[in-house]
Amino acid sequence: MLRGLFCAVQARKLQCGVNRQYFIMSIHAFPIEPIIPAPADPADWDDWRSYLASWREATLAKLEYDDSLYRRSDLAWGPATFSCCFVMLCDETFYDAASGRFTVDAFVAHGLQEFGGYDAVVLWHAYPNLGFDDRNQFDFYRNMPGGLAGLREVSQAFHRQGLKVFIAYNPWDTGTRRDGRPDLEVLAEVVGVIEADGIFLDTMRHAAPEFRARLDATRPGVVLESETDLPIEHIHNHHLSWAQWFSDSHAPGVLRNKWLERRHMLHQIHRWDRDHSEELHSAWMNGAGMLVWENVFGSWVGWNARDRGLLRSMLPIQRRYVELFTHGKWTPLIATQAAGVYASQWEREGIELWTLVNRAEAPVAGELFRVPLRPGRRYFDLMAGQEARVVVQDDEVGFHGRIAARGLGAYLAVKGEAVDKDFLAAMQRQAALAAQADADTTFPARPVELNAVAHTARHSRAQVPADMLAVEGGAIELETTYRLRECGLIDGAPFVDAWPPLPDFHALGTLKRSVVLTVYALDKAEVTNRGFQAFLEDSGYKPKHPENYLKHWVNGAPPPGENELPVTYVDLDDARAYCAWAGKRLPTEEEWQYAMQRIPVGDGHGQKRVWNWTESERHDGRTRFCILKGGADYQALGSEWYADGGPRPPEFSAKYLLMWPGLDRCATIGFRCLIDL
Repeated sequence: MLRGLFCAVQARKLQCGVNRQYFIMSIHAFPIEPIIPAPADPADWDDWRSYLASWREATLAKLEYDDSLYRRSDLAWGPATFSCCFVMLCDETFYDAASGRFTVDAFVAHGLQEFGGYDAVVLWHAYPNLGFDDRNQFDFYRNMPGGLAGLREVSQAFHRQGLKVFIAYNPWDTGTRRDGRPDLEVLAEVVGVIEADGIFLDTMRHAAPEFRARLDATRPGVVLESETDLPIEHIHNHHLSWAQWFSDSHAPGVLRNKWLERRHMLHQIHRWDRDHSEELHSAWMNGAGMLVWENVFGSWVGWNARDRGLLRSMLPIQRRYVELFTHGKWTPLIATQAAGVYASQWEREGIELWTLVNRAEAPVAGELFRVPLRPGRRYFDLMAGQEARVVVQDDEVGFHGRIAARGLGAYLAVKGEAVDKDFLAAMQRQAALAAQADADTTFPARPVELNAVAHTARHSRAQVPADMLAVEGGAIELETTYRLRECGLIDGAPFVDAWPPLPDFHALGTLKRSVVLTVYALDKAEVTNRGFQAFLEDSGYKPKHPENYLKHWVNGAPPPGENELPVTYVDLDDARAYCAWAGKRLPTEEEWQYAMQRIPVGDGHGQKRVWNWTESERHDGRTRFCILKGGADYQALGSEWYADGGPRPPEFSAKYLLMWPGLDRCATIGFRCLIDL
């Protein structure tokens, strides 16, 4: 997730003018920014490039750099992973709750249509639910539909589509159940069983050296990708890393790690931003990749139409000319003829490619750049998918074209004989993509409007049972508190387009609502194991998915001495079934809170405190979730990333992402019932 504030002291919209003193910095100093900024004045660019070359040569020598892992054939796929998608395993476009099945093929097809396809996916599992009970990060993979074997089928389905699969490692998960073995041993085991291709190192700058040896012994070809700024000392054994919230200069700088090792892949990501043009520019100018992430831990942060179109157009070029970006001669910031337009040049084996960005908020048209004339060359506008408009004068070729506001350009020079049938087919595909270009930067709506889902019918009674609390209801001003986490509460996280990153992250937020409540009565305590057993004996209820159902029971009955404790390891549908049998229903989160605020402090909970399900299920086409109330005796300690635990006042709410019963059932979640009066 994050290292501190990802060095938030970097000015993200940096407009730096680098003076000549910059170039006399010690080329032996390792502490250098993740993006080496470029000088604003083009007159300084030659000196800047000289500095870059000297720094790279000296640094490789000082490191005694060993590139043997990049030369290994089983690891060679990493540098070509230009597009990676961060996938919440509970995402409704990836997992169909109705059928209980992952929908890999449909997910891949959607990614191809919207983003130009993915080269890899990160299968995210635990946060933000990790910590509600003592299940550890590996248990979350084990509790997926079909267990680890089911995830192996998911991996194999991705492999058939040509995608690589990453799983995540959360080093901060130290306060939940332990496996009795070192994390690395368990992690390697999971990698082997599900046939993963890489490990995403959540919150980590780099892995320990023993990771490489342990993974090689388990499954050849597994790469490591760090989340935060990867130190250059570890580039040799980490094939990928994130360029997360890296600050760039107005004249695009170079990614330090990409400059040092051309085969190292960085994935650009500003995960809460609505405008991804800055990341796209940096990736395009550096021959680097992008991370696509619209479901940010349960919060909707969709990509706008313009940025999706830019990525669709750039990916085929990056994939076709990957050798240029990994083994070619790279010249950053060649001279251009248009204000606000910047270009990188890539050369290899008679092919020249120029990647251009327009930093301006308006389109640019006319002459874009000039290069020396080379006989026998043909010139193409790759973004338009057609022959380039060029003007030859005084042994120079001037490229003319148009680049949209905040857009990208790409021009190619090849020998005439290289223009074969395959090349022309690629140009036709690029022309088709250009025809789909859309300048709309409107933040896209959710796939489905946020809907509440209610499954229990209302049951009215005239009398209030002795074990229930009567509540008058009425027009209520209700104030709810919740933890500021990336999953947010009802309407997602408050961090979209936020600067600086993580404003008051993990502090308490407040939500005020006006609600009208009818007269009702709420159970004074949770349904017990004894009560749930009576329901089963009378109704014969059996869940569709039995995984982890009443996991704590022994031989179909409550454990000895626990008859009067709240029943747990039941999901929402299990609780709804009980309520229907009892002629009751689940309370809404508002009904639960308002009633519990009327119970004297210390009352309302039995021998054991557990979170309570509420009738607050919602979904938006990407995420299903429910609001929990009440807190629990259990609390995972040791990290701020864990879900809230411990006793909580009635006004406190916690968001719980839903997936399927085997994962939703939890050791610390029970329920109580409500009747209408």
